[in-house]
Amino acid sequence: MSDALKDFEEPEIHSELETMRHSAAHVMAHAISRLWPTAKFGIGPTVENGFYYDVDLGEVKLVPEDLKKIEKEMIEVIKKAAPFVRQEHPVDEAIAMFKKMNQPFKVEIIETLRDKTGAKTVSTYTEGDFIDLCRGPHVKTAGQIKAFKLTSIAGAYWRGNEKNPQLQRIYGAAFMTKEELHEHLQMVEEAKKRDHRKLGKELDLFTFIQESPAAPFFLPKGTIIYNRLVQLMRDLYKPYKYDEVITPQIMDVALWHKSGHYANYKESMYFTDVDERQFAVKPMNCPGHTYIFANSRRSYRELPLRLADFGRLHRYEKSGATAGLTRVRTFCQDDAHIFCTADQIEPEIKNVVDMIMRTYKLFGFTDYKIALSTRPEKRVGSDELWDKAEAALKRVLDSLGMPYFINAGDGAFYGPKIDFQVKDALKRPHQLGTIQLDFSMPERFDLNYIDADNSQKRPVMVHRAVLGSLERFIGVAIEHFGGAFPFWLAPLQARLVPIPTKTPKEGATSDPNIDFCVEIQKKLERMGYRVDIDDRNESMGFKTREAQTAKIPVMLVAGDRETEAGQFALRKYGERDSKTMSVDEVFAFLKELQDVPYQILDGIKA
Repeated sequence: MSDALKDFEEPEIHSELETMRHSAAHVMAHAISRLWPTAKFGIGPTVENGFYYDVDLGEVKLVPEDLKKIEKEMIEVIKKAAPFVRQEHPVDEAIAMFKKMNQPFKVEIIETLRDKTGAKTVSTYTEGDFIDLCRGPHVKTAGQIKAFKLTSIAGAYWRGNEKNPQLQRIYGAAFMTKEELHEHLQMVEEAKKRDHRKLGKELDLFTFIQESPAAPFFLPKGTIIYNRLVQLMRDLYKPYKYDEVITPQIMDVALWHKSGHYANYKESMYFTDVDERQFAVKPMNCPGHTYIFANSRRSYRELPLRLADFGRLHRYEKSGATAGLTRVRTFCQDDAHIFCTADQIEPEIKNVVDMIMRTYKLFGFTDYKIALSTRPEKRVGSDELWDKAEAALKRVLDSLGMPYFINAGDGAFYGPKIDFQVKDALKRPHQLGTIQLDFSMPERFDLNYIDADNSQKRPVMVHRAVLGSLERFIGVAIEHFGGAFPFWLAPLQARLVPIPTKTPKEGATSDPNIDFCVEIQKKLERMGYRVDIDDRNESMGFKTREAQTAKIPVMLVAGDRETEAGQFALRKYGERDSKTMSVDEVFAFLKELQDVPYQILDGIKA
């Protein structure tokens, strides 16, 4: 893709499926032009699983019912099976043609190509009586477009700039077979059910308010999950030998000039004035950790020095880009920085990879991709340092034998990185962990350690996160588990349900089944479990349905027979059958579920 077209978000077409999807976008635009002849068209690229087209329909505001009208018109276009005919036009001729057609967005694209790349010609594709600016490729005829369905309507600013006109973006899905399309649409429906914003509300995990946009409030149950994740990472920090630190939220802007954040990241930062000095709210922990390193005279014997920080970070995200927990303006990372010698780079990064792989396996994230993200256009540090850092990361990945791809230009402004993209239960990709190698910040903060020969040496800095943003990870985990968290992570782990006794004893003032459940509840709570009792005067069917709706991992039922025998009927979430267990067996069963995270600690070699 030319640099000029990057502004218009048009990806390259590489496969037969992408070619068909791109052709479907063209046919959709053709159908729209037949329904609304004055429509003005933006761009119509392929996306994962389909395509979209941005269109200006003037006063017409599309509603979901309009998608069926467009689909019907697309079918009529496809039936005619008109060929796609490519033609080259001199730039000035193309500009005049699209001006005459009253297509200002197409004119702007051509003018951008001419001005930025010096293009002399552009290409169009004609299909039937519809002509569109496009570099292609397309299928031979419209009749080759296979299974498709229009799925949604959204708003989109032209060229992603909120100062530009807002267009209507129409999304569609397209596949080679009806079976593949059906499978995809089923997955989309399942994704709607698992949407973390929907489940977060239903399960009382978090909320948002207008007075604090894109800043989540974690409710008691959500806070349990949040803290349990923090504890999981702290448990991992012990064998991997991390020290936890706390750094300030607000620091003088001079620090952010020194780190390079002001020059390279200020549009994403928050600032405030205090005592006639400008301060910034930290978007990252790394500069603060350099001061902790420099706080005392360091020897090579202290390295690697691993500093972990759960400090809250603030980054400005445009309102149109925020989305539930997955993109917020305030968040916490399981963040850490490793200060090491050049010789320690490879073993340290391997240890971080080991930590990441163990953690992802715990959550069932076994399908993943690894990217080596290289130098961005906007960066700090010399090309020599970047060459050195990129080569070091490549060496580590090659030595581990882990397949990876190059994500050119997507590194942090201070160093290249290894990014981990996992697929959830619905096979959707999510960017989580990252390892960043930084030679620049130790230079900028003049960090040194005393080597074995008593000379001063510059340390190397490794930035790393395993879960990434806790907020984002929780959002991903909610959808991955469908809200049915594993026992060790669930806000409420077990519910005891006493069945009212059928044979009350004469003179008794309480129900023995309730008393039995209360006694066991107290024992379980002393053991550290999160449990409650449902002793309401409701039917067992009602209580069971409610426990299932709340996605409580374990339900323990006690009627007269169970209480007398010191047993429970144990039923796991999602299962229809229950199993009778003694109290001791219940305790052993729950302990096994509770101890699952600690299996990842076995065999750690830090």
